[in-house]
Amino acid sequence: MISRPADGQYAAVMPEQQNSERASVKLAPGVLLRAAVSEDVPDLLRLVRALAAYEKEPNSVEASEADYQRILFPQTGSPTAHAEVAEVDGRIVGMAFWYVTFSTWSGRNGIWLEDFYVEEHMRCRGLGQALLSRLARVCVERGYPRLEWWVLDWNQSAIDFYESRGARGLGEWTHFRVDGAALAGLGGG
Repeated sequence: MISRPADGQYAAVMPEQQNSERASVKLAPGVLLRAAVSEDVPDLLRLVRALAAYEKEPNSVEASEADYQRILFPQTGSPTAHAEVAEVDGRIVGMAFWYVTFSTWSGRNGIWLEDFYVEEHMRCRGLGQALLSRLARVCVERGYPRLEWWVLDWNQSAIDFYESRGARGLGEWTHFRVDGAALAGLGGG
């Protein structure tokens, strides 16, 4: 078991202490943040399933390990999504899935945080803060003006966490989706 720092929070390493925006970062003995590697895919899927259960949608995950391998670690071409992991004593306990976006208004890229999760027993130790800070650092180093994500309206603890770190809700926007038969119909099929 990892012993927590006296203040209960793991401090992130400052950017000048790293040689790359996605380099592995040791937060404390046995605590590591790093870019996901192919061997992490089973743990990534395990955490996504845990997130779905937390979000009251335990049967909604359709993705497979093969899907994650294809998207994150393609045999040809570039990945269309990325993942960061938080590892404690060799076990992956947190993850952040993200991809690059584009804003026509700013004319610049940004990052969309698709899924973000830390196992419940590892929360309130600074791992979520460290993962979020890692993505913010990628934005800053690449000159991206924004990091964005969705949060469920009922998830007040997440809203409080994000707002305490300077994020703000964009309540004037409504999220739309088209899928299934409606998508096929819209696509002319």
